[in-house]
Amino acid sequence: MRKTITIFTKHHILLIFVLLFLINESFSQNYEIKNSLDKISNEYTNRKKPPGLAITVIKDNKVFWSYKYGYSDIEKKTAMNSDLIMNIASVSKTITTTAILQLWERGAVNLDDDINKYLNFKVANPNHPKKIITIKQLLTHSSSITESVEYGNSYLCGDPVMPLSDWLKNYFDINGKFYNEENNFHPWKPGENYKYSNIAFGLLGLIVEEVSKQPFNEYCKKNIMLPLKMDNSSWFINDLDTSELVKQYAKASEDNRNSEWVSKLIKSQIEDYFELCNYSFYNYPDGLFKTTITELSHFMIAMMNEGKYNNHQILKPSTVSEMLTLQVKDYDIQGLGWKKINYGTFSFWGHSGRDPGVRTHMYFNPDTKIGIILFQNNGEGSTIKLVENIYSLIIE
Repeated sequence: MRKTITIFTKHHILLIFVLLFLINESFSQNYEIKNSLDKISNEYTNRKKPPGLAITVIKDNKVFWSYKYGYSDIEKKTAMNSDLIMNIASVSKTITTTAILQLWERGAVNLDDDINKYLNFKVANPNHPKKIITIKQLLTHSSSITESVEYGNSYLCGDPVMPLSDWLKNYFDINGKFYNEENNFHPWKPGENYKYSNIAFGLLGLIVEEVSKQPFNEYCKKNIMLPLKMDNSSWFINDLDTSELVKQYAKASEDNRNSEWVSKLIKSQIEDYFELCNYSFYNYPDGLFKTTITELSHFMIAMMNEGKYNNHQILKPSTVSEMLTLQVKDYDIQGLGWKKINYGTFSFWGHSGRDPGVRTHMYFNPDTKIGIILFQNNGEGSTIKLVENIYSLIIE
């Protein structure tokens, strides 16, 4: 039997040393970056002292760094973590955007169509009744639709007790219970200006219902959540294991105690916070998606990879590219549903969310494919600045 003898030359030995040096440098650099990320996050939590905070950075399609602080449940001292479920507020708009763009890809809707083509009631700005409102205008906050006091009044404990279609018909039909010419619309023409609109995304959700012939939440489950393995995510409380829901907290202040909006959501007082109930509102496609950081990262990874997660393509690459393209003249922040943040020499795409007891962010850079997700179970604090600092530190 012949033996094979490997002879290492000086060249081989030098190459091995170089490789070992580079591997060691990489580990050392990552260790220093993670320590710095811990430091700036600790500085934030020491200063702001939120009830709970969880952050995850995704790099190369996997977790690069994560951070957790405080409690998901102050009373039970349950630690905050990335696998607990939380309402993500307006980050939900990226899910609704995906649903409507899937229908656009299939030719079921046209983004430049009058939305009334897809609805069984009429939507028109009474200041400009002949000017159509398009799906693209809903997606880009240029529809001239705004929310009246009835939007805030619809916040209640538990799941919505009024169907989305009934709420929106009452809001837009001239004989509707919530219709108000002055308060439901801006004075400017649709497409003429830019102003953030939650109600617009309720209409997008209803268009998905009307076109797909199924409830919006069921459409999302079949076409987004199941392919992305978001098994513990839902629009509705009753679909979830409530023991896995992060508790939502508002400061125990007199302002919150007397607030018409927040006071009806207060469940009890725990230390310096009011614990809020698991609440909802009728216009749910604009901000009531509930998920974990881990499962939301599946969605973000899909968008970082031109619409693909594992072997599931939920949007075409060309659709993702259009979605992450500026759409509104003179406003360098608005894509289709998604927003762009310019920070120093770099930028990233995503969305933020804020509601009673909730502060959330999901942002990524399409070129570096580095993404950040942040959940905080309190609506206060400069969390977007923390996200910017984290991203800046990794890039630099």
